[in-house]
Amino acid sequence: MVKKISVIIPNYNGKNLLAENLPKVIKNCPNCEIIVVDDFSSDDSVKYVKKNYPQIKIIINGRNLGFAKTANRGVEESTGELVALLNSDVSPRNNSVTAVSSYFNDRDVFAVGLCDLSHERNRIVKRGRGGAKFNRGFVEHFAISVKKGETFWVSGGSGIFDRRKFLELGGFDSIFAPFYWEDIDLSFRAWRKGYKCIFEPDAQVDHFHEKGAIKKSSSPFFIKVVAYRNQFLFVWKNIDNYFLIIQHILWLPYHIIRAALSFDFAFHLGLLWAIARSWRLVFDSRVNENPSEVSENEIFNRFNEK
Repeated sequence: MVKKISVIIPNYNGKNLLAENLPKVIKNCPNCEIIVVDDFSSDDSVKYVKKNYPQIKIIINGRNLGFAKTANRGVEESTGELVALLNSDVSPRNNSVTAVSSYFNDRDVFAVGLCDLSHERNRIVKRGRGGAKFNRGFVEHFAISVKKGETFWVSGGSGIFDRRKFLELGGFDSIFAPFYWEDIDLSFRAWRKGYKCIFEPDAQVDHFHEKGAIKKSSSPFFIKVVAYRNQFLFVWKNIDNYFLIIQHILWLPYHIIRAALSFDFAFHLGLLWAIARSWRLVFDSRVNENPSEVSENEIFNRFNEK
């Protein structure tokens, strides 16, 4: 049976990107519900969509909420059984979004990652399939071969998700706001619940990273601080194996000293910011939920080779 798909595009000051990519989304996502969730943009994004694409549903945040809450709102107000999350700097090729719907006939499939044709400095790099390992007290994620198979995580900017499971897991966690690691966190929680994440290399999207909202609105140093902060928060939130926790604690002085010697002060700022935000983990239902079916080590052993 063909499942209905809702395409959700979180947007922040991306009028030019919408003008470039919406025609491709409409063309290559036939019979899909298309939703643009505007995160309190200061440009004419909303006006542009209303004028040129009246068939597209628009959701407008009353204030800037960040990616996680913006994407979650789109999923909550969508009507499809499946939700395709596409960044505003992403456009699907052919019928890549609808072509993967058959994967979800398997009730254990949580999400399918699309092959990200990343446009980087006048070349195209295929991305989208990831592995991970627990190394020196931290979770390290990395790219693995872009062939059909399981993936550690599915990107929140170019992935298809089972809507019911997405909502069951609580969606993206805003503790990682404004960006990064929320999709890795959600995929990891899905794996721990016994669900699967799949990568499909033949379902492709073009991704123009240099034009995206993050690099346009944030400095490289700030992006690095956020990435470090979220690396800490991911461990504190998701790792409950005592041996791995002890590793994290014992390796921490090494990382602090190493960062100081290399003048990588973004690491220290990320740590302090993570400590300041960690109180939220106490009240997070995503942390205090029912015991997981799959252990951390089982997952890392599945994906620890590049």
